[in-house]
Amino acid sequence: MRDDDGTLDEALVRLHATGPEFRGWLSNHAPMAVEAMVRHGQGARVHRWLDGYRVRLEERPAPYGRITQENWREALGDARYLGDWTAYFGERLGERPWRAVLAEWWPRLLPGIAAGATHPVIRVGHAVRTLLAGDETAPRIAELAHGLGYWAARHQPLPDGIVPAPAPADARDALRAVPPVPDPSGGITHRLAQITTLPAWAAPDDGTAPEAARERLDRLVRAATGYYATHAHGEPVMLVHAATAPNAVLRALPALPPGLWPASLAAAWAASAGVVASYAPAGGPRPPAAGGGATAEELFDRAAVHGDAHAIKLADTALDVAAAHPRDGHLALGAVLRAVELTDPTD
Repeated sequence: MRDDDGTLDEALVRLHATGPEFRGWLSNHAPMAVEAMVRHGQGARVHRWLDGYRVRLEERPAPYGRITQENWREALGDARYLGDWTAYFGERLGERPWRAVLAEWWPRLLPGIAAGATHPVIRVGHAVRTLLAGDETAPRIAELAHGLGYWAARHQPLPDGIVPAPAPADARDALRAVPPVPDPSGGITHRLAQITTLPAWAAPDDGTAPEAARERLDRLVRAATGYYATHAHGEPVMLVHAATAPNAVLRALPALPPGLWPASLAAAWAASAGVVASYAPAGGPRPPAAGGGATAEELFDRAAVHGDAHAIKLADTALDVAAAHPRDGHLALGAVLRAVELTDPTD
């Protein structure tokens, strides 16, 4: 974490006066984007970028009703409690270590990983990465509360009764085997509701050991990043989440008990496959963009200059893949070029 001057904490304090959504249901991407920019040495751009982004944001939601240990189940998935859930997690994180709170709530929230088009789990993943890497400052603890609160308020499981289908062993092939939804119109909630079958590439009860689950999750992130490089034209904004959602889960694993890792893999697969089912292009893949010899750092700089929050977050995940798996670097970096090419920072 390159944050020698407090830029990230300053940005988070500014953002915590705003809500997790705007214009009805669009997600506030700023906390995730600024964390990625600081991490990759682009802290000097953060406040100017935030000045431009913040004008679209809204104030924190007003209280609706207090969340308690007795009524939280009834309030789960009820967006009227957006502000109250954040306050609840702020209280819990003030009483206990953040890892203990995360371990208690992770299995409760995990079945609703589709919440907010997967943005809440992504926000939690960025917050956890920051806490694992550096000082546990008050703004960084508060950011975890905001992420967990957003996830709880928008908690959304995939449809009941999804039939598991045979799945290729390779994660790349498994993603390409995901059947598209019959009516690819409307928002993601409408699309996810149409899913009736998914390849059974990962399931909570498939006997996967924790370390094997972590390795398979890593393969999924690599595959989904490569999928974006060749399929982003299906929907360049929404398909970002097929990669960034499982990577958020992967980032959280070191802070979680290993016993939770297999279920985390299964949920990450369901989220990634659900996004692919919803937005896969009808015409199939296209050749990935060529990087022209640019380094990973140069491509992240290109994404930061471009300014679209989705491109910045996709670049952040792509750099993880390229650093850990140089042989997949061309596809990962090609994904960054596709995101810069196809996303609109003013959208």
